[in-house]
Amino acid sequence: MNRTLRHVLPAVAAVLLTVALAACGESASTATGGGGTGAADPDTLVFAAVPSEQSTSLQADFKPVLDMLARETGKKIEFRQATDYAAVIEGQLSGQVQIAQYGPLSFVLAQAKGAAITPVGAQISAKGATPGYQSYAITKAGSPIKSIADFAGKKICFVDPNSTSGYLYPTAALLQAGIDPTTGIQPIFAGGHDASVLEVASGRCDAGFAEDSMVDTTLIQKGQLKPGDITTLWKSDIIPGSPVAISTSLSPELQAKLTDAFQNKANADYLKANGFCAGTCTVGDGGYWGYAPVDNAFYDPIRKVCDTTKNKNCTTAS
Repeated sequence: MNRTLRHVLPAVAAVLLTVALAACGESASTATGGGGTGAADPDTLVFAAVPSEQSTSLQADFKPVLDMLARETGKKIEFRQATDYAAVIEGQLSGQVQIAQYGPLSFVLAQAKGAAITPVGAQISAKGATPGYQSYAITKAGSPIKSIADFAGKKICFVDPNSTSGYLYPTAALLQAGIDPTTGIQPIFAGGHDASVLEVASGRCDAGFAEDSMVDTTLIQKGQLKPGDITTLWKSDIIPGSPVAISTSLSPELQAKLTDAFQNKANADYLKANGFCAGTCTVGDGGYWGYAPVDNAFYDPIRKVCDTTKNKNCTTAS
């Protein structure tokens, strides 16, 4: 896919998702009712998410959680798989999405653009873990590129303009190395963390960025990479984990039910014990155990990096 098309697709995807959500009917579009207006909560709650890798099975990955939410709330839970975070943000801004799984940057951006949302949990890989991960700068094994300073003038793969580990933190690293992220390199948006890594492994990108688990475990477990195929030459500070956010326009009672559901029941132990899944039980497409409670302040480090980099993607969706 050429680079021009990569930049056009996110905008098209946002339009398509908005149209698709509008087709959900009046029950979904009444999401702006609830808490602040006295209007009834919608009968259908729309849950939107973006896959962390090329996937057609994201709904199946979230099915145990969706079924649990339906039981806990008494509502129909309708899932929407979006192509990029811009589409999810537009869905929450328009009131068509009541629940959304975000990346940290896209959550901060959604709030900055005026979405009436609050984070209720962040993904964790194991019970009791602190929600967080890292961005890696990577090259193909044997590459002459040895540091981020060597990225100047090269074809560099990113994930998505609204990706935290796949763009925001990498741009901060490039700036620190004295490289302009837009003019000092040849930026290529791969569209997924897996795609960014595989483009580097194939040599189509000279170097790139992706989240830690995609490099360390996911692609190796899937047989798409062998240990040693990729060299990691930089690791970011710990990034606050990816949040799930709910609309604050819902009634306080429904918000409380959703908060309790994500913080105490949307986890592998509860879902398996209560028959929502059998065998290996994970939450989402990253093999997560579940969610840990978080609040708005937890994402202040993202806002600080935004202030430092003056990254336009912190205030405007690409």
